[in-house]
Amino acid sequence: MRKSALGVVSAAAIAFGFAGIAQAEIKIATVGPMTGQYASFGEQMKRGLEMVVKDLNAAGGVLGEKLVGSIEDDACDPKQAVAAANKLASEGVALVAGHFCSGSSIPASAVYAEEGILQISPASTNPALTEDAAAKGWKNVNRVCGRDDAQGIVAGKFLAQAYKGKNVAILHDKTAYGKGLADETKKNLNAAGVKETMYEAYTAGEKDYSALISKMKAGGIDAFYVGGYHTEAGLMIRQAREQGYNPQMVSGDALVTDEFWKITGDAGEGTLMTFQPDPRKNAAAKAVVDRFKADNYDPEGYTLYTYAAVQVWAQAATAAGSTDMEKVAAKVRGGTFDTVIGKLSIDDKGDVKNPEYVWYVWKNGKYAEQ
Repeated sequence: MRKSALGVVSAAAIAFGFAGIAQAEIKIATVGPMTGQYASFGEQMKRGLEMVVKDLNAAGGVLGEKLVGSIEDDACDPKQAVAAANKLASEGVALVAGHFCSGSSIPASAVYAEEGILQISPASTNPALTEDAAAKGWKNVNRVCGRDDAQGIVAGKFLAQAYKGKNVAILHDKTAYGKGLADETKKNLNAAGVKETMYEAYTAGEKDYSALISKMKAGGIDAFYVGGYHTEAGLMIRQAREQGYNPQMVSGDALVTDEFWKITGDAGEGTLMTFQPDPRKNAAAKAVVDRFKADNYDPEGYTLYTYAAVQVWAQAATAAGSTDMEKVAAKVRGGTFDTVIGKLSIDDKGDVKNPEYVWYVWKNGKYAEQ
């Protein structure tokens, strides 16, 4: 379990806000992997929601009402995600800033659509989240992060240019996020005229990837792309180094956690990954980042994205003069919002317009933009 100033987070929801104030309240929530191997990302989301609720309430709330936040655990499991969505629907939440994993956000979105709840994911990048919702005519599904088809362009072109004439492997963990990202990268690699030497699926959650590493070593793989999460990617590069094998590992935004280095140690040196420009460096985020650091917390990864998801909803609700989902959704789509991750414009499918991805490299236990 993970402790915060507000108590202990378990699979049950935690409500927080201004206790003892007799006035109307608006319930909002985040859902993510609060437990399990991806819990570091759940911690980021929890922290982001706690801080934005605190800050908005200090400024008078939304539409004159105080916010009460809930945190639910889905462990990046689709069934748990749907259960959490149904629980939040029964509690009358107006917004879900979630989920983290695309494989959770997509099935949960059906519950939110049926129950009239606005969903703004801070982290789910699979294009199907918004594409499928748009095809069904749902107006409630949105995100404040980029999509895998944008991220895959950057990764695929890089691999094609840097490893032309060499051996490249594309790996994925069979999840909506991992396979989606790997396939977008593969598509762009192939479009640039380079064919991968190896395309392999692996099973998430395992501890021993030595057989896969041995296969890549025997195949002379110079660089491998991991469509998956930091836990498995970290084990892969560490086990490669243990075999005296030194390929370049490349991956995506699921490596934006210091926990990656705790797994790899020095073996993670030089790992490349794509992510959007570091929001901690935005001038608009400075005051919020300073408050996080005053609490001895570095708001890395998707912390500020969760904060921003709530900001988008709050500004849209204020413009609508209501927390009614349809009215707020109409303000989100086509709207432009000032957030801690920068000025965001949302298109008619609920996606961020013109998301930018840049390269990061891991050095001395930290990741930094190249």
